[in-house]
Amino acid sequence: MASELQRDVPVPVPEQKELWGSDAVAAMLRALDLPYLALNPGASFRGLHDSLVNYLGNERPQMLLCLHEESAVAIAHGYARASGRMMGVVLHSNVGLMHGTMAIFNAWCDRVPMLILGATGPWDAAKRRPWIDWIHTSSDQGALVRDYTKWDNQPGSVPAAYEALMRAAQIAQTAPRGPTYVNLDAALQEAKVGALPVVPDVSRFSPPPPVLPSGEVVQAAAKLLSSAKNPAILMGRVSRGEKAWQARIALAEKLQAKVFTDIKAGAAFPTDHPLHAAPPATFPDGKLLRDCDVVLSLDWVDTAGTLKAAWGDAPIGAKVIRVSVDQHVHRGWSMDYQGLPPADVYMLCEPDVAVPMLVDAVRARPAAVPPRQEFPSNTEAKLSIRALADAFNEVTSGMEICLTKLPLGWNGAYRHFRHPLDYLGADGGGGVGAGPGLTVGAALALKGNRRLVVGICGDGDFLMGVTAVWTAAHYKLPCLFIVANNRSFYNDEMHQERVAKERSRPVENKWIGQRIDEPDIDLAMMARAQGAIGLGPVEEASHLKDVLKEAIKQVHAGNVCVVDVRVLPGYDTNMGGTPPARR
Repeated sequence: MASELQRDVPVPVPEQKELWGSDAVAAMLRALDLPYLALNPGASFRGLHDSLVNYLGNERPQMLLCLHEESAVAIAHGYARASGRMMGVVLHSNVGLMHGTMAIFNAWCDRVPMLILGATGPWDAAKRRPWIDWIHTSSDQGALVRDYTKWDNQPGSVPAAYEALMRAAQIAQTAPRGPTYVNLDAALQEAKVGALPVVPDVSRFSPPPPVLPSGEVVQAAAKLLSSAKNPAILMGRVSRGEKAWQARIALAEKLQAKVFTDIKAGAAFPTDHPLHAAPPATFPDGKLLRDCDVVLSLDWVDTAGTLKAAWGDAPIGAKVIRVSVDQHVHRGWSMDYQGLPPADVYMLCEPDVAVPMLVDAVRARPAAVPPRQEFPSNTEAKLSIRALADAFNEVTSGMEICLTKLPLGWNGAYRHFRHPLDYLGADGGGGVGAGPGLTVGAALALKGNRRLVVGICGDGDFLMGVTAVWTAAHYKLPCLFIVANNRSFYNDEMHQERVAKERSRPVENKWIGQRIDEPDIDLAMMARAQGAIGLGPVEEASHLKDVLKEAIKQVHAGNVCVVDVRVLPGYDTNMGGTPPARR
């Protein structure tokens, strides 16, 4: 598959002596080495749009046209997760920003760097067009996202815009990473500036290097781990780097520690390694963890909740080593910081920094952890999510896969992860609709890579973000969408069933207001309507492998493919599957 991205090439522009404010902004975006800007067009940034096309030639950064702002942000989210690089998003005025807020919250919770550009105004009321410029101008537009972005600004001049963009890029890419927002006044964009103001040397405004923990703290952590009888490692939010992956394996093997991974986070450790204590899960096995006397938490999502699930109301019976810089990012609006965990040693740094230092500092422990039991493969003929997983595993055996999304009913034991790009994690904010955009973003980041990009989405997730398929088809970003289609918002059926039982009411009514049928939605047709290959619906387990083989063949040929798989609703309780606490 070719690595060069399809680009709409503008006709040549005659040399111009008079430049505009938006030209200066575009020049700074290029200086920042921003590769792409995902956007849905809007009049509030028409000046910037013109500059991206006619001043920069639609390259470095290149525009990616999206059909919805939420998909634009999700694509930038997926790109950052797969590549480790930041890209940009442009959102039209207050209305586009409001469309994108759920996806921005996802990126915030997932600690993903992203430069978001907004636009408003003109701020000068005398320059506003009647009606439309008034309703698209906000007195404090950044307030819409201030509680789940790291920083926001509305510069009033070109020099101020230069500084705002450099600061936004620096902050977004400094751990803990996250989205930043710069709002550009329409009048600033459309003002004549004569010759281009000198663009600063952006290398002097780069993000800082990672912070190192003190030697004393490293030694304190190493002492606890080395003397532990039964240590455990909670591997949470970590990088996709292979060197860091190998360091985590080395630490676990040197300590012979039980390892737990989180289905909400990306692949952090080989799930078929003997030290991997249990399948990746939303909530790890509390009994296994309760038997441990030292717990090393590597930026684990909700360390406090996990410890409480293991020890209940009793005091935490293990020493806790916490490694995270998450403390630096929290605000009062969102409770994404979770409970306050205890820490006997607190290393205020990133896991990728701490782990190699701990590998050098700890003493090797003798093997003490038995290999965990493997779960048998599925033998049933019904088309459950388990059957989908087994068929997918069989047809992709030996292939390099990047899973960008998994449906709610997926159990962590269904597939092994052996590389940091094997699985990129959940959407971050626990909403619905990010799956398609995350998949397209990862396909953008991995274009030209032999790794097959696959998103396994629920039908509700796919339908809310379905227009991202068009962006993938338009820019020729090969990827595979497998829709685990149970024709329902089934997670909420489970909640309704629980409420009905508590109130002695008929559980037979749980489906009302949940089922997506009558009329049935032809997901394959929706894919074909956007230029992708649409296959299905697949309703028999016996047909699934052949359809998946054809889908993979299509993606390897450079196409975008969607497969509608009609799965049974439910969670695999035999595999420890439980419905999430919320959607």
